[in-house]
Formats: sequence, C-alpha cells, structure tokens
Amino acid sequence: MRTRFILIQTSHAGNVGAAARALRTMGFDDLVLVAPRWPNVLRREETIQRASGALDVLAKARIVQTLDEALDGVTHLCATAMIPRDFGPPTRSPREHLGPLGVQKDQHVAFLFGSERFGMRNEDVYRCNVALRIPTDPSFGSLNLGAAIQVVAYEWRMALGGFEAEPDAATGTPDPVAADAKAVAGMLEHWERSLVSIGFLDPKAPKKLMPRLQQLFNRAQPTQEEIHILRGIAKLMAEPQRPAAPATDVEPPPPASD
Repeated sequence: MRTRFILIQTSHAGNVGAAARALRTMGFDDLVLVAPRWPNVLRREETIQRASGALDVLAKARIVQTLDEALDGVTHLCATAMIPRDFGPPTRSPREHLGPLGVQKDQHVAFLFGSERFGMRNEDVYRCNVALRIPTDPSFGSLNLGAAIQVVAYEWRMALGGFEAEPDAATGTPDPVAADAKAVAGMLEHWERSLVSIGFLDPKAPKKLMPRLQQLFNRAQPTQEEIHILRGIAKLMAEPQRPAAPATDVEPPPPASD
C-alpha cells in the first residue's frame, strides 16, 4: 500500500523534523511539503534536530508549490480536520476509517495536514474522500502538528497489520513460550501435594483452595520457564526443613603469635 503524507504551508521548521521522525518510526518515508514558509526547511538546523535521526525521510522529502503536484498518483485522500465542513466529506475517527481501508489493495493513500496557523482550507477538504478527526478532550482539542501526524501514522500502520514481533535486539532471544494447560495442571498437582505435606492444605477439607489457585494461574498465563520455577518451589516446600545453624556470640580466638 503506497502512502504519502502531505503538509500544506507548514510554518515551523521543527514540525517538519517532527513529521519526519513520526513517519520513520511507523515505517513510512513519502513526505511532501506544499509551499512551506521556509524554502530551505529540509536543511534547517531545527528541522534536522527535531527529526532525531530520520534523515533518510528528510533526504527523500519533496517540496512543491501546489497541492495538485503533491497529489500526483493519489487515489484515496484523507484530510485531517477537527471541525466538520458543510457539504464536505464524511467525518470519521482514524481508527474507524482506516481499519477497512487497510485491507484494500492497489490504493495510493495520502494524508493532508494543514498549516499550523490556519488549519485546512475548505476547498482542500472538499477534495478529500474523508475528514479524519482525532478524538480529543472537547474542552482542549488543540493538537500539535507533529503529534497529529504521529497519531495518524500509528493508526494507519496498525490498519496495515503493524510490525511483526522480532527477537530482542540485545539478546537475540525470542518471546517466551506460554505454558500449555497440561503443564499448568501438572504444576498444580505438584503444588497440591506440597501444600498438604506442609499442613497448609487439609485434604479432608480442601474447600476451594485449588480451584482458586487454578484461576490465579489462568489469569497469570505463566510461561514454560515460570512453570519450572513454580515446580522448583513446590519441591523445596515438600522437603524436610533443615535446622538452622545455632547462632553464637563467642568471638573466635585470636591467631597465635610468635
């Protein structure tokens, strides 16, 4: 699915850098700026600093003078507008609209973001298939441009299926494997015998202790390694207690001197 993010008349260089960073973290890299305030905005120091390493997105970004140029090849256009327009496209939340869109094929999707000072013009919103409205606190709906781009980029990435889980980068170990029902049942039987051996569970009047423990471990969803730990604890509980070494206040004799 081809994806483009279009910023119209951006006035703050830092927001361009923040946009590049937001796109990079979500795996997108097609950024187009329409008539930004600064012609050299992609090379400004504030932009580079706010990009925080997403220099590949800045290097690929394009500056055009009209929205028509930015929309070349686009087949599905999404505005980002907090206020619905009369006679405009339907207003939906990103999750509501992007979920079904993410399973479609051969679409070239673009997201439009207006100027920080003026938002989006009505004529630009009218060109879109939908107006995306990010749900916010009704008493404080103002959202920074970089934050809005991050939210939309995240929702779109999730609609496209997200990222597959990878092994831990530091250790190279895969995600832990959950214990199956048989392993949990075996561990609970081991615990039941140990609890009886230490006198905590009366086998003649067990009440609901074991079903409660069953529910506890069902909620915990232990891994195979954690099952081994729990069985080790049960084994130690059942072993006879070894008497502790007697404490002594007697100091050892001083070493012999010549």
